[in-house]
Amino acid sequence: MLKNRSVPVDTILPHVVYPDVAAAIEWLSRVFGFREHYRYGEPVAGAQVYLANAWIMLHGERPGSSSPAQAGTATQSLTVFVEGVEAHYRRSLAAGAKIVEELHETVYGELQYGVEDLAGHHWLFSRHARDVSPEAWGATLDG
Repeated sequence: MLKNRSVPVDTILPHVVYPDVAAAIEWLSRVFGFREHYRYGEPVAGAQVYLANAWIMLHGERPGSSSPAQAGTATQSLTVFVEGVEAHYRRSLAAGAKIVEELHETVYGELQYGVEDLAGHHWLFSRHARDVSPEAWGATLDG
């Protein structure tokens, strides 16, 4: 597969909308530990950030595209897997992030917590805690 330095290979690359992209870069970096890969526009119209293997595109609001805070409703939830989820939770809590789901182990074997960012986006930060068969917690496998 051709490699492109602008887009990571073999990953889903969500595009997330913020009213102020520069402020989002600063907040996501300070609170969640994301690192900036690049930004473009003046003022900043978009950027790409990453944390471990999670890559996210940030875009400014425009007609037909808004943040959850502007829309007044949830728009999606993003899950990022981090090895040190306990330390990540403490970092987010200490930075004053709005924790919406305390750190806990799920029935499907993930240690995770939920948090809302500065524009109302819902994030889950998680790590694998146990290997649990989907049937053990009530899911049905197809195929």
